Amino acid sequence: MHELVQGADKQEKAARAASPPRADGARACRRRRRIPGFTLIELVIAVAIVGILAAIALPSYAAQLRRSARAEAQSFLTDMAGRQQQHLVDKRAYAASVAALNMSAPASLSGKFVFAVAANDGPPPAFTVTAQAVGDQLKDKCPTLSIESAGNRVPAGCW
Repeated sequence: MHELVQGADKQEKAARAASPPRADGARACRRRRRIPGFTLIELVIAVAIVGILAAIALPSYAAQLRRSARAEAQSFLTDMAGRQQQHLVDKRAYAASVAALNMSAPASLSGKFVFAVAANDGPPPAFTVTAQAVGDQLKDKCPTLSIESAGNRVPAGCW
């Protein structure tokens, strides 16, 4: 039996010696080496995960941008109402336009809201400042915002 083991060792050594040498001087290995990288299925799974995350995140991000623009429009409307009150004190009448208040809408709101002023001189004087959404901002839950001279903010659920 000892002779069989020695015989097998000799055959293995002979097979190794017969294999052609590699460029670096080592003998060729019979096992295939795994090439590093990604398989197609791994790549498809990664793309699917990114697609699912994007499908969830992008609508949420767009809604957040609309809420942010609405908050900025509310701030501008509040400033306009304050200027209207000051205009009444200075000139005994409310201004009939945004330009008469020496105000202009912020550049970040152009293309998102159109601002308007409605003034009534008859007793008692009154005004309403309004922001009407345009474009993609119309998808917001509050496309129209307004403040009256009495301080009422419409719609109440949006303020």
